[in-house]
Amino acid sequence: MNFSKLPLTQAMLTNLDALDYKQMTAIQNAALPAVLKGKDVMAEAKTGSGKTAAFGIGVLHNLYVKKFRVQALILCPTRELADQVAKELRRLARFAHNIKILMLTGGESFGKQLGSLSHQAHIVVGTPGRVLKHLNKESLDLSNLNTFVLDEADRMLDMGFIEEIESILAFVPKERQTLLFSATYDEDVKKVAHKLLREPVLVKTTAEEVPNEIEELFYASNDKLETLVKILAQKEPKNVIIFTNTKIEAKELAQRLIERKIDALAIHGDLEQYERNDVLVQFANGSTPILVATDVAARGLDIKELSMVVNYDLPHTEETYTHRIGRTGRAGAKGMAVTLYSAYEMEKIEPYKAREKAIFGDADALPESKGFEMKPEFVTLVIEGGKKDKLRAGDILGALTGEAGLMGKSIGKIDIYDKQAYVAIARQEAEKAYKYLKNGKIKNKKFSIWQL
Repeated sequence: MNFSKLPLTQAMLTNLDALDYKQMTAIQNAALPAVLKGKDVMAEAKTGSGKTAAFGIGVLHNLYVKKFRVQALILCPTRELADQVAKELRRLARFAHNIKILMLTGGESFGKQLGSLSHQAHIVVGTPGRVLKHLNKESLDLSNLNTFVLDEADRMLDMGFIEEIESILAFVPKERQTLLFSATYDEDVKKVAHKLLREPVLVKTTAEEVPNEIEELFYASNDKLETLVKILAQKEPKNVIIFTNTKIEAKELAQRLIERKIDALAIHGDLEQYERNDVLVQFANGSTPILVATDVAARGLDIKELSMVVNYDLPHTEETYTHRIGRTGRAGAKGMAVTLYSAYEMEKIEPYKAREKAIFGDADALPESKGFEMKPEFVTLVIEGGKKDKLRAGDILGALTGEAGLMGKSIGKIDIYDKQAYVAIARQEAEKAYKYLKNGKIKNKKFSIWQL
């Protein structure tokens, strides 16, 4: 299970060790030898099992770095997943200089992407719609492509994406390596997948992987909001993702929770990219305890420790249920999944009764929740300066723990983007930090500051 057993360069192995990649996960051990040999692979492994590195290490190893042409295309169903994949690839790519990884997703300036493409890239990570737009406008050239990757392939190949995928494939060389990675594959997806693959190596590690330890609770309820609040009051989770089936419901539920003094934010398809970033940063850094999301919006969210998942609306399929609840109970932690259903959904709930861990509770037996409130641990401050200003996390930390006089434990996660930085501050210290940053300096420079 050691990476040293693979035919990787010493520089790659040294970087993996520095990134704390000590041993391969089951999916990496099973898939990487075939990926490195240039074979087509169809891999099935559960969420959080290390799939990105399972294809990313292979893609990077097979790059010809001196050739500034797009050699690998990785398609993801959402902007968030594409961003997560691109970030991980950049970490893995530190073993060599000048590896350029470019993101092409909707919600970002098309003109800015044109400028980036004019300088070429080795790897493009993107969503189908935006990649196809660049291909049709001839701003993206895939004639030198060696590797084509579909991440979350089950969603990529369902009927909503297949037309765009087929259109993109018209621009891709027929002689290529194709890699499909997903947590689940249904029979329809498998049929489509086999059309894309040539003599694929089939890899399935879900049986070998240690299952997430998740308590699965089901409650019939005539008042889902009231039942939800009672559960939150009883279980006191640190952070929760609540799933609804529509973006309207997501917005409405977040608002109704706020009215009950339970801090929540919604993420859905109507948000602009900067709004999505603001929401995701706040949830990831503990500045809001609850995220209400639709399935599409939640794809690719990289939350390492999630206490609870709630299916406020029943998912349309059991595969979706598996994706949803697989976000909790990761990395050896215990997780909890709560599913609410109404009386007229009794027929839809039947398949779930066969689940080994399913526990059906009595909503009326839950204790009352009068006076229950849910407040965030942190507050997010936004600094109008980022990577382009050569601002680093250490600079912000130094300013806050130095002249501002904050204790290190009062400062949470720091996220730095091109033009902005987000810093989580313990609620009781937020005003002190804000006043200092507004009037003081970071690296001898003043920056505009505001609070999310």
